[in-house]
Amino acid sequence: MPRRLPVASVVFLFALLAGLGRAAGFVDSAERYVVVPNRVGRVIAANQSAAVLVSVLAPEKLAGWSETPPRGGQAYLPAKFARLRVLGPLIRANPQEATQLVVRTRPDLIIESGPVSPEASARADLLQQQTGVPYILIDNSIQTTPAMLRTIGAILGVGERGEELGRYADYAIDQLRGRLLIASATERPLVYYGLGADGLQTGLAGSQVMAAIDQAGVINVAAPLGRGELTSVTRDQIFAWNPAIVIAQQQSFYGALQRRSEWRNLAAVANKRVYLAPAEPFGWADDPPSVNRMIGLYWLAALFYPDQYQEDLRTNIREFYEKFYRAKLTDRQLEALVRSAGIPAGEAQGTLGVPLLGAEPVPLPATSPNPPGAAGHPPGRGGYGAPPALPNPPGVPANPQ
Repeated sequence: MPRRLPVASVVFLFALLAGLGRAAGFVDSAERYVVVPNRVGRVIAANQSAAVLVSVLAPEKLAGWSETPPRGGQAYLPAKFARLRVLGPLIRANPQEATQLVVRTRPDLIIESGPVSPEASARADLLQQQTGVPYILIDNSIQTTPAMLRTIGAILGVGERGEELGRYADYAIDQLRGRLLIASATERPLVYYGLGADGLQTGLAGSQVMAAIDQAGVINVAAPLGRGELTSVTRDQIFAWNPAIVIAQQQSFYGALQRRSEWRNLAAVANKRVYLAPAEPFGWADDPPSVNRMIGLYWLAALFYPDQYQEDLRTNIREFYEKFYRAKLTDRQLEALVRSAGIPAGEAQGTLGVPLLGAEPVPLPATSPNPPGAAGHPPGRGGYGAPPALPNPPGVPANPQ
């Protein structure tokens, strides 16, 4: 099995093979070898996480949304892309429906962004075999976001944009986290993230929905319930945890915390530390777990450590929306976004003080999604590899390190 190329060689090899009119071999995050077309004109996103990824890189190549964007979110996207049709997800109980959708849409490539598992690999293999359309799986862990942007940008023929957005993500995740706020576990706030209309669902330790919140250096009160994705809880459990901060995913739960007497004695409610996660056009905390979490990192760090972290969030928000979504926010749109998010009205904070804290920092590789694995065995978190049957292109070592 060929070793994984470092990212610099990866992009060079892909460009070289494309220039020779050949498809490039891609080893995805599940260590599946996929032959990617040298020119990709139309992409189906298997889930909304992938749809957001493609939309910020090359929206003109996205065949449609996997899910309907949140109500009101269209105003935060260029009109042409806000009105894209909704295809629905490819991850379905009936695989034949997914096959029919791909055949009707006739894409050049299918991209899925999410957790890597044997089930995901088998699903991708089956759909690829049935339709003949290459299907790649990309690990959407928050730490892989910079490499994911660069890699998919190169595949879609927008390498410069992938590099630009990748640098932004590098700073949001790596550089800010590289100057950690030193805080013991006892000094980190206890946080509850309430999902759903009643807020009685939350993320477990290691879940996708908690990734941005965990990265901002706090303690998830539901973590003792185990690892996994989601779990249902009771109001009594939330009171037993008595979190210092509550973040609501939906307006209904946020409103209940503000108005209903049964929540009055919760510490977060009594101290007015209840916030609604901005969700237009996509959630800042998750929903979906994709590149939209990058602006969430700035917001959450300032929310959790307001005295230590001094950042002009409004400037950051404007920059993010223009850079990623190609949308210039009006003052009214900006204030609507932050009204319930714990950012005081009209506040313009100072320059960067204490940067983002990572509760359990995971080092990012310098040049590729994963460092090299054992000799002869690639680690498998996305990257190109020369197709085994093709001769080695000029200038590329036979056994790159």
